[in-house]
Amino acid sequence: MEPPEHARFARHIRTLAEVSAEEEGELVAAVLRDPDASMARSAIVRHFDERAPGLLTQGGFPAWATRMRQAVAGDGFLAERLREWTLVHAVVQGEPWSAEELATASDWCQRTVAASETPAPPEALAILAAWGRTRRVRTEAGRRLRGEGWR
Repeated sequence: MEPPEHARFARHIRTLAEVSAEEEGELVAAVLRDPDASMARSAIVRHFDERAPGLLTQGGFPAWATRMRQAVAGDGFLAERLREWTLVHAVVQGEPWSAEELATASDWCQRTVAASETPAPPEALAILAAWGRTRRVRTEAGRRLRGEGWR
């Protein structure tokens, strides 16, 4: 028999994937009220990581990020993940970002920028190729900088 938290996780993932933009913030906040906080966070992170890439090149990312920021207020980990998605958005959309912010971002954030389907600008790739936190990030950024594409 499947543990109840596994069934709730699957239900959270399913409902988050199907929710309308208007009701998404409310649903995210409801998921965070689940008694298993770790499982709830995992479901929200997965939702962010599935939803945000599709919004990076659309005009809806800033409004979505604002709604999600309100929904996860008080949860430092989720707020940080959302902040890093906002950095990814800024980098790939040519909005203001700082070299220091990118160089000190998490391994996950640097990997996401280096391997983004929406190409990062050469300035960002050069920073990651030189100062990426992991060899994987430095290698991928260097390859992309040389025009070798992404894997």
